[in-house]
Amino acid sequence: MSHQQDRVRPEGSGTALSEAFDTALLDLDGVVYAGGEAIAHAVESLAEARAGGMHLAYVTNNALRTPDAVAEHLTELGVPAEPSDVITSAQAVARLVADQLPPGARVLAIGGEGLRVALRERGLVPVESADDDPAAVVQGYGGPDMTWGRFAEASYAIRRGLPWFASNTDLTIPGARGIAPGNGAAVEVVRIATGAEPQVAGKPLPPMHRETVLRTGAKRPIVVGDRLDTDIEGAFNGGVDSLLVLTGVTGAAQLLAAPPQHRPTYVDRDLRGLLTGQPEVVPAGEAYRCGGWTAAVRADALTLEGEGDALDGLRALCAAAWSYAGAGVCELKAEKALAGLGL
Repeated sequence: MSHQQDRVRPEGSGTALSEAFDTALLDLDGVVYAGGEAIAHAVESLAEARAGGMHLAYVTNNALRTPDAVAEHLTELGVPAEPSDVITSAQAVARLVADQLPPGARVLAIGGEGLRVALRERGLVPVESADDDPAAVVQGYGGPDMTWGRFAEASYAIRRGLPWFASNTDLTIPGARGIAPGNGAAVEVVRIATGAEPQVAGKPLPPMHRETVLRTGAKRPIVVGDRLDTDIEGAFNGGVDSLLVLTGVTGAAQLLAAPPQHRPTYVDRDLRGLLTGQPEVVPAGEAYRCGGWTAAVRADALTLEGEGDALDGLRALCAAAWSYAGAGVCELKAEKALAGLGL
């Protein structure tokens, strides 16, 4: 495994990633599906990886749906999955709470069925009101129909001094009609009302990675995601390798500007990247070469010359940008270099 603190270019792999790693820890939205529909090449790629012996696990910060519901949805899309293959931030936060409260403790649950099921799994008792004698407050995404009164209940309890936990703090959540407020936005509402700070479990924080490894038994996992600030940073915090796919929220320009904790080990278009090796990015003087492309820094701008697979050009540009930025963020102009890649 690579030294992520020092990553200044995407890595190469002489074997298919599905052979180099025993378990793929896959994000769902933007990786496997979008708006409820399977992303192109996802179903076939996952089937081939599974047939080759790779264990597939699905790791989501969305605490609304139960693992049973997620597994059923995946199976309907053509990606056979069992509830035990699904790890949610609701499960991670429930373990975090159970580690700090006695069995049978009452917990004010501000969220959906996924959160309540996860709390019961850990021997906790979800309640609905601040007046039901809860020992803690747990907040998870409750869907678009969550009422303002639920945030009020959380605020009443937290102001009485109860510990506050949140499944995750993603400010947005993608949907069929666009981007909607996520659990992080709801957490901000309660934070503003109380001045308190929650303990957070979901990606990119360690409790989520711990929950995933405990449930999957992964020995050589690779995190596969579309978001730098949750999936890739979560892999960084967990000390494991990662594959960024460009089927979700992260674009090429954002990738070039990534600070060290957001730099993936590998970059590919979509989940077909699991089935192949990854090309090496090699230094060429003060430039970097990948495939038929050479990237460099000249006159405060990233430059790219050559031809071939556009993704190789992006990998070369990542090396030039990340090497230049070191431990910081690359703020060089990249529009011209990226224009010819069509990414």
